[in-house]
Amino acid sequence: MDISIAKCRVQDCVHENINSSSKNHIGHLVDCDRLRLVRRVANAIHNHRPTIARRNKQSRKQHQQSRLARRFNNRGWLAGYSNLTGNQSRHAALWRDGALTDLGTLGGPNSNVTWSVKSDSGIVAGISQTSTPDPLGEAWSSAAFYPGATGTGYINLGFVWENGTMRALPTLGGNNGFATGANSRGQVVGWAENTVHDPTCVPPQQLQFRPVVYGPKGNQISELPLLASDTSGAATGINEQGQAVGISGICDQAVGRFTAKHALLWDNGKIVDLGNLGAPWWNTPTNINQHGDVVGFAGAPNDPDGNFLQAFIWTAAGGIQGLGFLPGDVHSEAYGINEKRQVVGLSCDADGNCRAFIWENGVITDLNALKPASYTARLEQARDINEASEIAGRSIDSTGVRRAFLATPH
Repeated sequence: MDISIAKCRVQDCVHENINSSSKNHIGHLVDCDRLRLVRRVANAIHNHRPTIARRNKQSRKQHQQSRLARRFNNRGWLAGYSNLTGNQSRHAALWRDGALTDLGTLGGPNSNVTWSVKSDSGIVAGISQTSTPDPLGEAWSSAAFYPGATGTGYINLGFVWENGTMRALPTLGGNNGFATGANSRGQVVGWAENTVHDPTCVPPQQLQFRPVVYGPKGNQISELPLLASDTSGAATGINEQGQAVGISGICDQAVGRFTAKHALLWDNGKIVDLGNLGAPWWNTPTNINQHGDVVGFAGAPNDPDGNFLQAFIWTAAGGIQGLGFLPGDVHSEAYGINEKRQVVGLSCDADGNCRAFIWENGVITDLNALKPASYTARLEQARDINEASEIAGRSIDSTGVRRAFLATPH
């Protein structure tokens, strides 16, 4: 399976002024480069290349910060984040029907949509700081998803945004929570702290946390079971059938590493251990499609620090399979999968230079091989793919400016 390119029209991304009542007026919140790709059975990459929409000069001046699209559904909704001017804080952002919306926060300086959310019902799930200081001074799982200057110090909760309103999700009695995936039934998954001070936590983390399902109504929260002898875990994705995926291990750093000793599927009350690629760490599902196929990344032997992860796909028939790397790379992660088992993610070299990839029928392909010559930014991450094979992710240009892209089949 090779990829060919066809010419197409240029479509500009529309910007919308928002949050005008705030001192941190965002103006043009997110921009999105749009390119068109076509996949065909062929033996070469053809020379017909599309043009690509560029953001306007005004937006370039107002926003020279990072943006990332992480979530893309079948309605064409693109969600992620955009840093506010000055890069000291960021807000969750939603692009739909050519307009950009700042989803706001729960009172603190930061919010983010950190995971792929496949719901087509209008639900967006993510994380947000509140205005309440964290009494234990934990960095929590959220710190890695916010700018360093304001990333800690506040209680962080999962949120659901629907019909223009953001609402906080409950915990299991502890201070902090986290929301990741959601389905159209109103079920949202994530993880939440309880009140147990766990000695396996690595400071500043103190409290144990468990994988949870929120909803489908109001402030409902249900704990998902862990494997025997494990004490902490997290749920990272859910499909329309209610099948959820996540991790099980010990408290450690509050997800990642030893919290991800086991990659799990929760299927109608049954726990399925998805296995690993040879190491008992960093085994993290990131997405599940409606067939129950799971993608994510797994740790490598002798690498507990997670420098050399490998993307994987798991199916009920075939078990876990490593997807490999793009040529010359040593690290890969998979983040999106659709019903056709097209998988997207990132592949990085030893210096941390990453490229977006698509994997299909056993072949991993660099998305940068598809872009027009006039588009010089590198497609560094592909974060999601929908049923129309449209791919959302992030690019980086020669000046270090990052922005969201949307690649659509033609």
